[in-house]
Amino acid sequence: MKLTFLGTGTSFGIPVIGCSCPACTSTDPRDSRTRHGALLSLPEGRLLVDAPPELRLQLVREGVGQVDGIWLTHLHADHVHGLDDLRIFRYRARKDMPFYAPEGSDAELLRRFPYIFDEAVRPPPGSTIPRFVLKRYRPLEAVEILGHSFLPLPVPHGPVTVHGFRVGELGYITDAKMLPPRTLEALKGVRTLVLNALWLGNPHPTHFNVEEAVEAARAVGAERTYLTHMTHRVRHQELLDALPAGVEPAYDGLTLDIP
Repeated sequence: MKLTFLGTGTSFGIPVIGCSCPACTSTDPRDSRTRHGALLSLPEGRLLVDAPPELRLQLVREGVGQVDGIWLTHLHADHVHGLDDLRIFRYRARKDMPFYAPEGSDAELLRRFPYIFDEAVRPPPGSTIPRFVLKRYRPLEAVEILGHSFLPLPVPHGPVTVHGFRVGELGYITDAKMLPPRTLEALKGVRTLVLNALWLGNPHPTHFNVEEAVEAARAVGAERTYLTHMTHRVRHQELLDALPAGVEPAYDGLTLDIP
């Protein structure tokens, strides 16, 4: 199993438009962070985690020619507004892609993307649209994807519930403010953990800051933890210098081997 970080930034991305801060003007490529997305490569296929606005550029950058399904963590724009870029895969495969979304998200998906999710919509002859087989998951109820058991893990993100997952020895959480007791218990035993972390200091109402993410990582006890969903208020090397052993920032294009 391999995990590739397609994008490790927040909703603004880095560089931020019109910003001349040290991160946004950095020559270190690890400081350039597109919006959140990841790709999990399994023997049976590839699962995309979220569909950010830069999705096409991310997949081209990583040389991805095939995606076999998508896991949607939640419906915020920076996680879902790249869905149209997936139509190339339906065009090639001539079949709809499995789309794993939290139960109760149907109406909002239909409202935002009627041309994708309204089965009554048909493209004009000679044109294409994305099409998905909507598969709804429930918190803490395992679902089989590409021959592996995925456990949806709910975390609070302000008024929204976000769903990360556990598969094997990988735990993946984004846009969390805390790990509820049942989610924390479900993560025990993972060897590799991914957590969101905005910046150093100054707690945020709906996201972990770095210090909170480190504490959450300690509670889980994974061998290695990678931080994602970071802002321009912290540079990659600054985090490397500040973080304890076993915790480090991810960066766009980083690929991990998951035992």
